[in-house]
Amino acid sequence: MSGSAFTLILIFVAMLMIQLVYIVIGKLQPDRDYRVIGARIKTWWGMFFIFCLATLFNPIVSLLSLMVLTFFALKEYYSMIRTRKADRRLFLWSYLAIPLQFYWIYIGWYGMFIVFIPIYVFLLLPLPRLINKGTGGFLRSVSSTQWGLMLMVFGLSHLAYFPFATPQYGGGLVLFLVVLTQLNDVVHYVASMYIGKRRIVPTSNPHITWEGFACAFVATTLASYLIHPYLTPFGWGFALIIGALISLAGFFGSLTLSVLKRDLLIGDSDRVEALKESYLSRVDSLTYTAPVFFHVVRYFFDFM
Repeated sequence: MSGSAFTLILIFVAMLMIQLVYIVIGKLQPDRDYRVIGARIKTWWGMFFIFCLATLFNPIVSLLSLMVLTFFALKEYYSMIRTRKADRRLFLWSYLAIPLQFYWIYIGWYGMFIVFIPIYVFLLLPLPRLINKGTGGFLRSVSSTQWGLMLMVFGLSHLAYFPFATPQYGGGLVLFLVVLTQLNDVVHYVASMYIGKRRIVPTSNPHITWEGFACAFVATTLASYLIHPYLTPFGWGFALIIGALISLAGFFGSLTLSVLKRDLLIGDSDRVEALKESYLSRVDSLTYTAPVFFHVVRYFFDFM
């Protein structure tokens, strides 16, 4: 049995145990709201499946899977924006940018991958809104559209680049990042639920507390130290540093998306509740941790 297959079996067993614990706790404490944790566990299973495709079969399959994920995440984001008929063409151009962004990954053109959305799409995106559409609401529609592209497409697309940038370590690095990011979110949520007292942004997300942040920071850093020998080529010192960075980036990602969703859905409490189990709620932290992790690793290691 290969090392990759053995690692996958261990991860599968660990996730199965986590799933069973989640089910048991939900039965023992039905008054507690564990939907956020359940959504995170679903994300783990999804990313584990993508990791299996990339490791055991072909990284192109994982590339296409992540491209579909970014499409649905962007679609949900746009569904929150109060738009007019004049903005539909703007959204269409945004969706067309997704296959192009992933095509640069497929051919390994890092230079275009890193500037396509932040520069070229940013400069060209206003054109369909300018032509015969008037000036009313121009800034709001263009800026909110670009925000969605940066977070849901540019940020998440870094996950797909790992297997192409480093075929030897790419799959392990993706799984390492996803496990730590989701663990950071779950620990933060659970610690805030049981011991959290000082809320950071009570008006946008009551589940984010300073106590939860401290527990998640320690747990994520420690987990990075424990699992890095199995999934990464890092030394123990870098594993501690990158674990701390992932925790910080995940915190800011979750906080930013929470504020963003509440701002876009002011007065629509039903939609806010529905979004707890949406794609956005599952990948909010990854929109920040993926690019941070990718570029820090690429800066310090030659294999990227």
